[in-house]
Amino acid sequence: MITVISLGGSIIAPDGVDEQFLKNFRELIRGFIEADEKRRFILVAGGGGPARAWQKAYREISGEAVKNEEADWIGIMATRLNAQLVRAVMGEWCGQDVVTDPTKVEPFLGRVLVASGWKPGFSSDYDAVLLAERFNASVVINLSNIEKVYTDDPKKNPGAKPIDRVSWADFRAMVGDEWTPGKNVPFDPVASRHAAKIGLKVICAAGKNLENLEKILSGADFIGTTIG
Repeated sequence: MITVISLGGSIIAPDGVDEQFLKNFRELIRGFIEADEKRRFILVAGGGGPARAWQKAYREISGEAVKNEEADWIGIMATRLNAQLVRAVMGEWCGQDVVTDPTKVEPFLGRVLVASGWKPGFSSDYDAVLLAERFNASVVINLSNIEKVYTDDPKKNPGAKPIDRVSWADFRAMVGDEWTPGKNVPFDPVASRHAAKIGLKVICAAGKNLENLEKILSGADFIGTTIG
């Protein structure tokens, strides 16, 4: 069984690296690997604080000369830094290099495979969807700094309501179809379009709540939003 987790950069490195989270996350993964010899994980790292900080610097320095492709590449390099850290933390379970192109990934030989961002035009969520498709996973667990998807941005709209389940059509109506570097949505619009096309399910949940993640991985009731 292969489980794909889109590991948001906001929980790996919200500002600096969250070392305690990574220690606890590794132990959670260890428990599932040791309990089931067939259990394997694909972890796709986001950019987090480093991506936001370096993109902000680029925008402030370049002003009107800013190019979205350049901003995207800066974010992608941040995902690769985070992915390399996650791969190192996973140690002996991860015997392959970080995947930087999900369309050219080698056969999955170990227990954990780590991937980063690929190229401009979308976030690392899209890479997670492509890897789920490549390895026949039926669900992507999207871990970020939000507990559920809301009907609107709760920071801007006090009347926004949390959602337990939403169709791809309704979710895509909320987030749109366009991607811009650093766009703050629960799941990337480009990734959402492809996930809807292939019938993939996505679970959005709070990444720091590892007890809740354990429930998701165990098939128990959990706090979060199911898309699809």
